[in-house]
Amino acid sequence: MYLVESKAGAITCMVLALLSLGTWPAILTLLERRGRLPQHTYLDYSITNLLAAIIIAFTFGQIGSTKPDSPNFITQLAQDNWPSVMFAMAGGIVLSLGNLATQYAWALVGLSVTEVTTSSIAVVIGSTLNYFLDDRINKAEILFPGVACFLIAVFLGSAVHRSNASDNKAKLRDFEMTNQEPSGLSTDIETTNSSKDLETNVTKTTSEKPKEGTARFLMELENKRAIKVFGKRKIIGLAITFFAGLCFSLFSPAFNLATNDQWHRLKQGVPKLVVYTAFFYFSVSCFIIAMILNIGFLYYPVLGLPKSSFKAYLSDWNGRYWAFLAGFLCGFGNGLQFMGGQAAGYAAADSVQVQETTIVFDPK
Repeated sequence: MYLVESKAGAITCMVLALLSLGTWPAILTLLERRGRLPQHTYLDYSITNLLAAIIIAFTFGQIGSTKPDSPNFITQLAQDNWPSVMFAMAGGIVLSLGNLATQYAWALVGLSVTEVTTSSIAVVIGSTLNYFLDDRINKAEILFPGVACFLIAVFLGSAVHRSNASDNKAKLRDFEMTNQEPSGLSTDIETTNSSKDLETNVTKTTSEKPKEGTARFLMELENKRAIKVFGKRKIIGLAITFFAGLCFSLFSPAFNLATNDQWHRLKQGVPKLVVYTAFFYFSVSCFIIAMILNIGFLYYPVLGLPKSSFKAYLSDWNGRYWAFLAGFLCGFGNGLQFMGGQAAGYAAADSVQVQETTIVFDPK
């Protein structure tokens, strides 16, 4: 089994996790804005997310010979370590709920605001819990000023959301007033301009893409996207965002308990879960919850989404490979975060949540 034991190795893992975890939310948001049902996307994403954990377990978890205090992945599957397994699976459940919630929050609140707010909540609560679970191995004078900055980001993210909502509402109201017709209100989106060639006396029509951020752009996006947001209360999106943030704040401490057994739940002589075994169980529970909820959402959708079916999901290949890629990125990103956390402390590893605050634009 390969263990990350040096600071350089831990930093490398966290940098790679930063890159991976900072990419997959934008991919899923792009698919939703192109009209793919989020239930279909998340089912695809969940498959490769689990596959990433299996690949990590059978490679890094099987490298080298097994040892009594750090057995290889397959060896540890047969050991009596269920208390730690339960902690790992609990972490996977809350992460799955958080990721699923953010998929809807991205549409209602926006990618940037959602990621900044959820990651900040995760760092504020998760890093604090991990600091004490890690027996305070990280320097408080360095860790907690950073945590305080993330706390400020929570309030700033909420303020930005409110400002964006008011701004969009004003743009749409002005657009409707300028396009009002005697018979009623026109909401048709015209994206073409006509011009007449004076020599040939032929009218030419050219396509014009709406400028980003304008009312016309917002209306065109609303027509294309899967989750319709016009008319929905913005407080719903903000509530979903805070729920996701709370979920994200708990998965890392649960994983910490699974691998370090701070509460001494394992029987004497039973080795602690290695990071790869814990991550495998973590991902299995994440996958199971995602399958149950999203298959249910196919037939009983939320937020006004159209009904679908498992057959329709299987035949929907529009954007499937992108969803597969997002699952791999998230799976490997989480695995690298935990590998780095085992070496440098999970409170420090939670810093990879900064990846979400670096997303400063929404994909169009």
